[in-house]
Amino acid sequence: MTKPVGPYTPIVKAGPWLVSSGQIGIKDGAVVEGGIAAQCTQALTNLKELFEGQGSSLSAITKTTVFLTTMDHYAEMNELYMAAFGDHRPARSAVAVAQLPLGALMEIEATAYVGE
Repeated sequence: MTKPVGPYTPIVKAGPWLVSSGQIGIKDGAVVEGGIAAQCTQALTNLKELFEGQGSSLSAITKTTVFLTTMDHYAEMNELYMAAFGDHRPARSAVAVAQLPLGALMEIEATAYVGE
């Protein structure tokens, strides 16, 4: 699991839910190089590892929020997102923001229902 870059918990179990903090394309303490494609791929990998570390998976995710520093990256992010989630389609919001931690181009957070 990637170490958090701030004073927060990366994933929390709250009753029958798992709630993740936002995941950026960070590996070994730094944002990966290669633009939005590399960062999105790494962020989704980090998200997958968080949920699998709790005995869950991307297929349990019911809602995601994707933060982009520009909507110009939306189409490329969307293709990578669909590849990661396969036929599973959680509810999703995608919003543009002014800035993200460590200069990241995107961030994704998720909530999953895992039962009691």
